[in-house]
Amino acid sequence: MVQAFVIAPGTYTAFESESELIDKCKEWGLLSEKAAKTKTFYYKGSGLNVVCSIVGYVDKMTAVIEFEDKRQHCIHPSYLKEMQASSFGQRFISAAEEPAEPEASAVAEEQQDTAAAELPASQAAEAEAPAEDVAKSEEGTNGETQAAEPPKAKAKKEKAAKIQLPEEKVKMTATVKEFTTVPNHFSDTDDEVVIYEEVSITEPETALGEAWSSYSATLKKLELEVGDILTFEAKVVAKKLTKHPVPYKINNPAKLQKQDA
Repeated sequence: MVQAFVIAPGTYTAFESESELIDKCKEWGLLSEKAAKTKTFYYKGSGLNVVCSIVGYVDKMTAVIEFEDKRQHCIHPSYLKEMQASSFGQRFISAAEEPAEPEASAVAEEQQDTAAAELPASQAAEAEAPAEDVAKSEEGTNGETQAAEPPKAKAKKEKAAKIQLPEEKVKMTATVKEFTTVPNHFSDTDDEVVIYEEVSITEPETALGEAWSSYSATLKKLELEVGDILTFEAKVVAKKLTKHPVPYKINNPAKLQKQDA
């Protein structure tokens, strides 16, 4: 039996390989950093405890799972992580034994957990800390109260670090930094990739730093070398390169041209 109500995704990014699924699960905290393969996940709640598969994502905060009957459902990764605990569901049993209250729907429960998971870590820690501990942390060794760091300054720094990537193809420039390979669990040979530096979107002007792409047959025809500067049109997504600290992937670059260094 599968839940009667599902939040079906309109459009989402499906995982192209098991390695991509593993990387995303590590990012969400669903797998340990040392994990080399995925595991079985369970959807629990409203009397259910069924196997589900993680098939893709809508955005960083929304995973897409699929049940055995092929129905798909959107869920916050942190909420799915809670479901993997053997103790999950006990809180709902305890609530049922208390004086009658209107029963929350499965959708309301999920929205509450999603909101809690999205609360910034600094605010969550502040809410959990006893008031007396907060007071102690603000006192100096001589008993005088120290001025706490304004929370707005930290929020501005975090907001400035986040880059909003365009959803459509854009004009870009990049410099070839190196050629390398990454493991492909579905093939006997490794995948060839190109790592770029000084990557930027020209309109609107946005500096991305480093990015990577598959070393496709189209790119090989250009006989690229380290230091070559390229201009092209492509879609860029937030996808880390396996075993490399490169945060963005360039998909299907077109109208490629080499520029003079």
